[in-house]
Amino acid sequence: MRAYKEQPLAEDVVKVLEEQMAFFNREGKLHIQLVLNEPKAFQGTLAKYGKFRNVTNYFVMAGKKAEDLDERVGYYGEHLVLLAQTLGLNTCWVGLSYSKVPGTYVLEEGEKIACYIAIGYGETQGVSHRIKTVGQVSRGSDIAPSWFRQGVEAALLAPTAVNQQKFSFKYVGMENNRHKVLAKKGFSMIGYTQMDLGIVKYHFEVGAGKDHFDWV
Repeated sequence: MRAYKEQPLAEDVVKVLEEQMAFFNREGKLHIQLVLNEPKAFQGTLAKYGKFRNVTNYFVMAGKKAEDLDERVGYYGEHLVLLAQTLGLNTCWVGLSYSKVPGTYVLEEGEKIACYIAIGYGETQGVSHRIKTVGQVSRGSDIAPSWFRQGVEAALLAPTAVNQQKFSFKYVGMENNRHKVLAKKGFSMIGYTQMDLGIVKYHFEVGAGKDHFDWV
């Protein structure tokens, strides 16, 4: 959702978001920050080109530089995205169409900003997009338990950069009495595939049930 109502976030909603944000920062070793009532980050040329309107609340998705930073940002950021939806809010992952406003966030030594997530009360609930099929993004589904297909179906509903869906899942089989699943990112000139992988892995866990399997 890129267009929002001029409506501040309810206090009880902010409290829930901040509590969960703190938990995910600890669990994911991240430095996510929630910025409220700040309009400048989405008033630049890129934001206007991206058709953003009335964005005054957003998550700054930051963390210490590491090879897996983008994947952790995607994984834990999507926790917040789905939580926000249950709280009556709407969101949008934003890779480029924002400005970094001094004084609105803090970075510790060695940290970087990976992206922003716009959040607020959307003017609408958005529109559907064409998505790939289970067969196009998975292997081994013919021998996999039913939860594997349910996980892939949930992953296909996840947001990815320009809806590119450059990911795949493979049911590997059993090892030490545990089901194994492999998730891989594909190649894209656009980028953000590592972040997308984190997003879709969380969706897969929601659909499949995290207790059913281990990631390879």
